[in-house]
Amino acid sequence: MATLRRLRQVPRHLLVCEKSNFGHDKSRHRHLVETHYHNYRVSFLIPECGILSKELKNLVMETGPYYFVKNLPLHELITHDFIHSFVKKGKLILSLDKDTYEETGLQGRPSKYSGRKVMKFIVSIDLMDLSFNLNSKKYERISWSFKEKKPLKFDFLLAWHHTGAEESTVMSHFSNYRIQEHQPEIALSTVTELQCPVLRSSALQGEPEAACSAPELLDWLGAVFSHTELNNEPHNFISTYCCPQPSTVVAKAYLCTITGFILPEKICLLLEQLRHYFDEPKLAPWVTLSVQGFADSPVSWRENEHGFRKGGEHLYNFVIFNNQDYWLQMAVGANDDCPP
Repeated sequence: MATLRRLRQVPRHLLVCEKSNFGHDKSRHRHLVETHYHNYRVSFLIPECGILSKELKNLVMETGPYYFVKNLPLHELITHDFIHSFVKKGKLILSLDKDTYEETGLQGRPSKYSGRKVMKFIVSIDLMDLSFNLNSKKYERISWSFKEKKPLKFDFLLAWHHTGAEESTVMSHFSNYRIQEHQPEIALSTVTELQCPVLRSSALQGEPEAACSAPELLDWLGAVFSHTELNNEPHNFISTYCCPQPSTVVAKAYLCTITGFILPEKICLLLEQLRHYFDEPKLAPWVTLSVQGFADSPVSWRENEHGFRKGGEHLYNFVIFNNQDYWLQMAVGANDDCPP
């Protein structure tokens, strides 16, 4: 059975930390990745590594494509052709201000984070249920709302998990609109003489003078991914941050960052490959995989409401140890549900 521990930091952010093992029957690693849908940036760090393996590099290069559609009418997402061709399961979730919500005439609920005066509403539409009842009054009302009462248009990012030939039809399906295909941006680099925290897989909360804690590691990773100097020298007026103690210096560390619209299925493949990084003996005691969601996404995990006006953070990080233990850290901002 998985060993779980949770730490919470308030008031502006919520950080949840868990410890488990990939071999445990109740390990939640795959479920947590698969239900975090809107991923903007994926980064992994491998200490004591100068060259990326062929398998990892191939996965990194195959994280696209995704599509950008300009001024797409919302009613296009509830047509039978769209749902039948591209939607296997899921919902259409709208986060609307008070005026827009009232103009649509649709049924929704007040945002959990509106305060005393409700100024934001959430509308959730089950697309699969809708597709099976195209002659229903519910479908007619939603279609009328999107086409006539309040014709809304948005810029959309679209991506699909490849299960057949559907990717080849995305461009043609929206050929009447301005659509562009994009590939994620990939940044690969080697960091030399990197000062790294000392970690123990069994010590999620750290040990005095022996190992750093999970929150300390997350702060350090943020500095590394931002290319911040970690030496806290007197002449450095940009940052006074330094590596938590105890620490060790590694000769090389490999850093990869992928930016775009990245599907959970692609991240699952990366996580699985990083799990097997230790199948052969390595100098590194651990590696990390970090994922950031879009700040303005209407949800974080599953259908959990996400607010972005006070930060917009929703992210998670895996620390993968050479004994198949892992730490899972999940963080959200003030206007968010607790991570699952």
